[in-house]
Amino acid sequence: MDGHGTLRERRARLHRQWARWVAGDRADRQASPREEIVASWRRSIRWVPPERDCAPVDVAADDRWAGSPLHEPVRAVSDELRTIAEDGGFVAAVTDESGTILWTCGGRVMRRRAETVNFAPGGRWDEPAMGTNALSLALRHGRPASVFSAEHLVEALHGWVCYCAPIKAPDGRVLGVLDLSSTWDRSHPLAMPALTNLVTGIEQRLAKRLTPGRPGLYLRCLGAMELLRDGAPVRLRPRQVEILTLLALEGHAMSPERLRDELYGERHVTATTLKAEVSHLRRALRGAVSTRRYELTEPIACDAVEVLSLLAAGRGEQAVDVYGGPLLPSSDAPGIRRWREHIEVAVREAVLRSMRPEPALRYGELHPYDLQIHERALALLPAGDARCGVALARCRSALGD
Repeated sequence: MDGHGTLRERRARLHRQWARWVAGDRADRQASPREEIVASWRRSIRWVPPERDCAPVDVAADDRWAGSPLHEPVRAVSDELRTIAEDGGFVAAVTDESGTILWTCGGRVMRRRAETVNFAPGGRWDEPAMGTNALSLALRHGRPASVFSAEHLVEALHGWVCYCAPIKAPDGRVLGVLDLSSTWDRSHPLAMPALTNLVTGIEQRLAKRLTPGRPGLYLRCLGAMELLRDGAPVRLRPRQVEILTLLALEGHAMSPERLRDELYGERHVTATTLKAEVSHLRRALRGAVSTRRYELTEPIACDAVEVLSLLAAGRGEQAVDVYGGPLLPSSDAPGIRRWREHIEVAVREAVLRSMRPEPALRYGELHPYDLQIHERALALLPAGDARCGVALARCRSALGD
């Protein structure tokens, strides 16, 4: 029997079990769905009639999305999420901790179908609002959940299959849920692994944003230009960040002449100009730059140095996790360009040596025109993995299709 035939039989069996339960025949436990589902039915029936046709609406949801801690991390993976949703025939949704949908994406046909039951921004999908569904189970239990067809308490949802996973803050709090939903006949065992991989990416970005600042000074210069002291930003001009980055990467004293060459190249810049930039940096670092020959006199953590250390230790996949993009991408300083190329070559080689698709997918997100990386991701992904669509779309984009 083909897969759809098996799903059709399962759907019919679940509908018979649901109909008996709703009618009050609850004696035959062997004929019941999963205990987790039945327990949710028992709770939900007190609030939600099975004939409810759509979710209630919270009109303030649009205003909350812009200020949600999930907004930026979700936006960072939105291209991958959109590709999975559109290629797989899903609607993707992100909720807050109450189960209210804040954001959705997907193909036009599936989104319109979802809107008929208010599976759209503003729709409330917690148990008291919409009964048994994957969103409400993931929120209640704090773990991934799937609900197929007539496992939903509300009959209007029997045409759907839903996969959900909670999105957690670094302290373990559930901030919301990521959901992939489609018609029952698109149920697929690889949907949940694709979903949980996306949630992992979102949570990694959350950790960078929400984890209390590490003590001391921390320089972010990969895909960024930021100095933090105990988690709070320190105001520096771009040229001073370039100086700090060079001193951190060199790891030893630099003469004024060499530093000037690394910063300005053939441009005519006086020693006085360089000295003024270093003096401002020294004040911002509270004296942590030596005079005459320039070097850091206090330890300063730096993401670029961390990536190189991980690569030197043979921990390439961890290096890719830390790598946030090209070194000071807007800088044209000769020394920065040299270090940028060195880091990119080293990270890229580690990606190509890895036998797992995740590093190639991660690096490819930051380098959309690197065809070889996208082809590597596609070659490593198992057949049928929903992320194949992401890698294939990136290949076509890199080719200019």
